[in-house]
Amino acid sequence: MRGIADTGYLVGLLAQNDQYHAWATDLAGQLDPPLLTCEAVLAETAYHLKSSIYVLAMLERGAIRVAFDYASELDHLLDLAEGYADRKPDLADLCLIRMSELYPKHSVITVDSDFRVYRRNKREVIPLLTPPNK
Repeated sequence: MRGIADTGYLVGLLAQNDQYHAWATDLAGQLDPPLLTCEAVLAETAYHLKSSIYVLAMLERGAIRVAFDYASELDHLLDLAEGYADRKPDLADLCLIRMSELYPKHSVITVDSDFRVYRRNKREVIPLLTPPNK
């Protein structure tokens, strides 16, 4: 299964004390590496873990890959930011919405319930992998 990783999933995977750790580790065995992500997600993940070492190690071993170019996607990001201004999405969320459009066969792996509201291509439901209670 192919995926686009959000911060909550990566933190859950890497932090043994995280409430989503069991779900994230169980899911990891079902996913085809590398998981795609963006730099904003990596920065958020390193911040939450209070260390960059785990994020860099995942990049080094090919478990995750940055697959997003902000410069070429700026117009799309601005459109998404304006369209979802009432929800105040962060940059990582906007990037993942756009990545879902660019990689339609990939599911977004997240613990963020806002992704149930976000749409790709303005009206398509984004395929998600979320914890059972989300």
